[in-house]
Formats: sequence, structure tokens, C-alpha cells
Amino acid sequence: MAQKVAKVGVRKEAGYLYFIDKNGDVSRVEMSRGGKKKGKKKKEKVAKVGVTKESGFLYFIDKNGDVSKAKMARGGQKRKKKKKKAVKKKAAKKARKKPAKKRRRR
Repeated sequence: MAQKVAKVGVRKEAGYLYFIDKNGDVSRVEMSRGGKKKGKKKKEKVAKVGVTKESGFLYFIDKNGDVSKAKMARGGQKRKKKKKKAVKKKAAKKARKKPAKKRRRR
């Protein structure tokens, strides 16, 4: 369950990736697309928030443009062990002789 950390109200623009940087501020970077030259992307600050990050939580910009956090999933979900089914071996079929064809008389 996500929990709101700070109300910012950032308007997201298409073609940009929004994230919380090391200082706890909202930053954005232009998304990579096929055909464009690869190089070092310049990040730009969108809003100064100063959120102190707590370990074990994932920080993100929610659909309202505010900073939210969610507990990180560690180790995943325990799965049930599958039971191996006993494979029955089929008995080998014996080759049976076909009855000889009857010849027709003329």
C-alpha cells in the first residue's frame, strides 16, 4: 500500500522519466528512444522537496504528481512445492500376426 510523503503536484510531461534523486528532490530525464544517439543524459530538477529516504521503501511520483512511498517486496512470495506424479510405464505391446489374406479363385 502506497503512502503519500509530500504534496508536490508535479505535472508530468510526455517523453520524460520522473524520479526522486539522491537529495530527495523531484527530477526528470529525457527518455531513451530507438534511433536517438546514446549519450549522457542531463537531469533537471523539477521541484525541491528534500524528502529523507528510509531504507526498505520505494519512492516514486504518483498519478497526482505527489511523492509517495511503498514498502519494497523482499524475497517474493513463497510458492507451493510441486508433487511429482508417478509415471506409469505402459506394457510393451506384443506384435500379433495378421491373418493371411484369402486368395480369390477365378
